[in-house]
Order: sequence, then C-alpha cells, then structure tokens
Amino acid sequence: MSGLRAVLFDLGGVVMGSPLHAIADYEREIGAPAGFVNRLVVATGPGGAWSQLERGEVGLELFYARFDAECREAGQPVVSARVMMERIGAAAQPRPRMLAAIGAIRERGLRTAALTNNWVGEGGDTGTRRMDGVFDAVIESAVVGLRKPDPRIYQIALERLDVPPAQVVFLDDIGRNLKPARALGMTTIKVDGEAQALADLERVLGFALP
Repeated sequence: MSGLRAVLFDLGGVVMGSPLHAIADYEREIGAPAGFVNRLVVATGPGGAWSQLERGEVGLELFYARFDAECREAGQPVVSARVMMERIGAAAQPRPRMLAAIGAIRERGLRTAALTNNWVGEGGDTGTRRMDGVFDAVIESAVVGLRKPDPRIYQIALERLDVPPAQVVFLDDIGRNLKPARALGMTTIKVDGEAQALADLERVLGFALP
C-alpha cells in the first residue's frame, strides 16, 4: 500500500450526481450560453449570491432573488435560480460504486472525509444526511462559513482527519478546487467521470476498489 492514510472526497460530481451537469442541462433547456452560470459565479466572486449561499450567509429565498438579479444584470433574465436549484437537487443522487469504494477504503483502515461546498436547504437540511455513517468526517461550507477554494477549509478538513497533507488524496471535479490542496501537499485527482476517478484512485492507493 502507498503511504496515504486518508481520502478526501468532494460530494457533488464525485460521490453524488454532478451539479455541473445539471446546470449545463438547464442552460441548454432555456437557451442560455453554455457555461454562463459558472462564469457568473466566478465573476461575482466572494460577494456574489452563490458564494454567500455556500458560506451559509443567506438562505435560499434571498439567494433566489439575488442570483436572478445578477443573471438579469449579466443579460440572462431567462435563468430562474429556483428552478436551477431544483434541478441540482434532483441530480444529487449518491453513486453506488463510489459508496462501495469508500466502504472498501475504510475497511483498509484509511480515514475518509467529505469536503463540500453546499447550502442550507428547505427545513435547514444541507443535504448530507444521506451521507450519515459513510465518512469519518464531513466538512460543509455552509456550516463552517468557508468555501472551496479558500485554503482555510482544507486546513479544517486536515484537522478533522488528523492526518498530514502529504498522506491525503483529494478528489474533486473542479480544477480550481484542487489547487489549494496541491499547494498544501495533498495528492489530487481531477474527476471527469466515475470510472476514471476510481481507476486513478486505485492507482494512487495501490489496491483494487469494488
């Protein structure tokens, strides 16, 4: 086995269905330019509605109003934040092969954690209850008030795992979220698909996964 002692997983797009795919499908459906939402989130930065939502600073209703306004200002009044988030929620189904792999990793004695940018949904649920018992730790942006790629949320993950960064591998489907992990000394895997991610993870860990 490699010298790795822990595996850190993003949720959406890695362990669960991809919000990026759900957003892309929605953009196509309403005729918005491909990648519009992602570009808007990046352009509005930490003060934007999306970032505020993921840090737990605003609830969904206020987010809907603010994000719709940002879309109008960016020339896309056809975007409905409410509908978009419903589509994301519907896509966020756990991936059985990933869950099986996490179980196998834990059986090998490695620690596991989820590091996710998320938000507080209806009834105060962040959507991670279905992950109860899957990981040794779950670090949520809406709970800790920080979101990837802020380096501080990675430090929190390392503290929860109680493992040095050189002994951690981190999987995420967004490249900019991998950069801080690499800077800290973690091994990183860019997830483009489930089969690819699991093959890369097997190679890094040095043992087969289900």
